[in-house]
Amino acid sequence: MASRHAAARSLRALGSRLASSSLATAAARASPALLTRAFAAAAEPAPAKPIMENAMFCYQCEQTKSGTGCTTKGVCGKTPETTVLQDLLTYSVKGLSCWAHWAASQGVEVPQEVYNFIQSATFACLTNVNFDDARFKEYIQESHRMVDSVEAACRAAGVSGGPPAAEGLPQFDLLAHPAQWRLGQGFLAGASLSQLVALGQMTSLEHRRHKIEPTILGLQEMLVYGLRGLAAYTHHAAMLGQRSATVDKFIAEAYAFLCSPDASDVGKVLGMILKTGEVNLESMALLDGGHVAKFGHPEPSPVRLSPRKGKAILVSGHDMEDLRQLLDQTEGTGVNVYTHGEMLPAHGYPGLKKYKHLAGNFGNSWWRQQKDFAEFPGPILMTTNCIIEPRPGYSKRIFTTGEVGWEGVSHIDGSMGQDKDFSVIIKAAQEAPGFASEPEDNGEQPKTVLTGFARNAVLGVAGEVVKAVQEGHLKHIFLIGGCEGSEPDRRYFSQTADRTPEDTMILTLGCGKFRFYDHPALQSNIPNTPLPRLVDMGQCNDAYSAIVVADALAKAFNTDVNGLPLSLNLSWLEQKAIVVLLTLLHLGVKNIRIGPNPPAFLTPESLAVIVDKFNLKVVDAKHPEKDMESMLQNQ
Repeated sequence: MASRHAAARSLRALGSRLASSSLATAAARASPALLTRAFAAAAEPAPAKPIMENAMFCYQCEQTKSGTGCTTKGVCGKTPETTVLQDLLTYSVKGLSCWAHWAASQGVEVPQEVYNFIQSATFACLTNVNFDDARFKEYIQESHRMVDSVEAACRAAGVSGGPPAAEGLPQFDLLAHPAQWRLGQGFLAGASLSQLVALGQMTSLEHRRHKIEPTILGLQEMLVYGLRGLAAYTHHAAMLGQRSATVDKFIAEAYAFLCSPDASDVGKVLGMILKTGEVNLESMALLDGGHVAKFGHPEPSPVRLSPRKGKAILVSGHDMEDLRQLLDQTEGTGVNVYTHGEMLPAHGYPGLKKYKHLAGNFGNSWWRQQKDFAEFPGPILMTTNCIIEPRPGYSKRIFTTGEVGWEGVSHIDGSMGQDKDFSVIIKAAQEAPGFASEPEDNGEQPKTVLTGFARNAVLGVAGEVVKAVQEGHLKHIFLIGGCEGSEPDRRYFSQTADRTPEDTMILTLGCGKFRFYDHPALQSNIPNTPLPRLVDMGQCNDAYSAIVVADALAKAFNTDVNGLPLSLNLSWLEQKAIVVLLTLLHLGVKNIRIGPNPPAFLTPESLAVIVDKFNLKVVDAKHPEKDMESMLQNQ
């Protein structure tokens, strides 16, 4: 403790000097080596500089450059600075998690705000969520403040010592172990972004990939990415007032695991990865329960795809509670509200579709937003992930909220559990032109699609599904869904959907459905049945519905999920899709196809382990007809 306090005093002194000096002088003084010595919990020899052959390295999403890793700028738009600040935040969250996990093991009550913060900060690092460097500085500041508060809670409870901090781990070669590494508030208050970027390089994936064997590094990163997806679902559930102590404690435990020698053991990392999938099942159940409690069970409902005349606001992302609050505040204002992308399933919830000014869905999937948002004649609210660089044509009309951020874009803040103030976006809508016409003006019929086939609706006709299978009218069920993206190879999913025979059903969820959700051939019923060919089960957030339905059908046929005439064909892009896959693997589901490409973070060796255990397949993007033939044979 004495050495830690001494280091903290040195740190505060350094922080004061840096804060009072010019930016140029501060940057010169705050070299990586100096920062490392000053910020370690105890005095250490000067370490080597980070290995930065590239400005950055990131391979957490499917669209990563050349299928290997982004090295100059993320395909998503993430800069090298943002990338290493996210790495630094992750390092800080690992340290906070070590303290939270250890404190809980000692019987100390960890404040709920600590777990909430761990999940929010983790979610902020998920693909296409936050690109605002200033916000990441705030996250880093808060992370270290919370370490201080957890330690204080331990001392108040009469608990001495601290979490274990193994030495010699290659992932922590430049800074002290995350459990010991501490940034004082004095320094953080005056630190420049350039100084934090220098620190971030020491924790960066670009540096660590030169220090850790690729297979174990990829599995460690897979666990981190699974936690990001899990934290996203947990965060959504918390917005609806749903929390689980089990999930809270597990996320801290998993981060602490990554700070232990066990994180270098392939078998133990794989075990923790599958445990993440198990815990995610509970998290998705929480989210499903929160949606149902707040908005009711989704009902099959037509969604208007054509605009209505009048002022308008567009809502994108995933968060239904943000939409509900906006609908409340726009009621009676003359402003219509439209959904975009993953918000389309909102139209199936009784508690949301009751608002008469929830006018329809505008545009397509998230990756087409630069075209959609430029054409929309009003302001746009981005509620969760999916933001990409705003173009000048609408950059002054887009607003972010929650964990979403983009430098220079207006942000609407708010505390969890309290309604946000959306008056600024309502005012912007009233000042914008809105839609001047609608199809009815020309005697045309508006275009619609159906949504709202969540678990309650599908289970309500489960008897019809079983009957159709038994009578030979329904030959196969396909789950085709997941994340959307821009690569040409993603045409595979629409080509696969279009190749499904008319006596088969497609279950879909996530934004992957935008490849085919409005194809006329899929809008009919299965011949000789009342069952629709295309069943939209909702967002990626609604994956729990698909799991419940598959389990119920398996019981009805006295088999398991692997014995059903069911094929899972999943597109993936980011970390929500990764954690859903982990949940399916935890449940023992086999023969899953993912694509269009395998994860870059998995080496052939680590991928082979998963393939051998679960018969995981990568789609044949060039030959969808071959995959279709195999799937119809339950292969």
